Amino acid sequence: MNATLSRLFDKSMERLTDSLRLAMLAAPLLFAAPQALRAEDLAYVSTISIDEEVWEEPTAATPRLATGDFGPFRVKGDVAELVDAIDASSPAKFRAMLAAHPGIKRIEMIECPGSEDDDANLEVARMIRAKGLDTHVPATGSIRSGGVELFLAGVNRSADDGAEVGVHSWEDSDGLQATDYPANDPVHRTYLSFYADMGMDAAKARAFYDFTNTAAPFDGLHVMTRAELVKFGLIG
Repeated sequence: MNATLSRLFDKSMERLTDSLRLAMLAAPLLFAAPQALRAEDLAYVSTISIDEEVWEEPTAATPRLATGDFGPFRVKGDVAELVDAIDASSPAKFRAMLAAHPGIKRIEMIECPGSEDDDANLEVARMIRAKGLDTHVPATGSIRSGGVELFLAGVNRSADDGAEVGVHSWEDSDGLQATDYPANDPVHRTYLSFYADMGMDAAKARAFYDFTNTAAPFDGLHVMTRAELVKFGLIG
């Protein structure tokens, strides 16, 4: 018997001995009448430990299967599904997603009620365009408010019949909406510049911007018809 086999044999015998010793200690207590069991007896038995080489307590460092936390996005092959609103953490998570899955080609917009952070929303939209991704809203999909800007960022855009694309006016922290400001107020430049960057000429950008702000108030929603989607160039 070589040294390795000898060590394995010795270890097996140690474990067998420990098991027999545990059984001998516990047997009188287990078969005693219930009233004969004392707290100190049970405490003694509970202190007998299992061989640490057989059982290892999980720790924070124990490997776990990676799930990929990409915020409102989930990856399926070369498609990233959008299933929730954009918030302040979304740009960083979107970058992480692209780094982990460089083969993504399309954003499938299943559910997006809008954004909790308009600046973050436009940042993600610009990344969609910079990466050259397409956007698509399936028949059961729904995008509203800031989700429409994300859709507009797609290089190629499509929407199935039945897809919901909803727009409304924005509202600032003072409770003022877009129509409360003069048409030439600098406050409008953010979205007009974004629409221009997405390929709209100045006239169409202004027309679409005005449409979104007058079709429904901030607390309302206008679902665009297919004719309106074509009219403003959101789809071909």
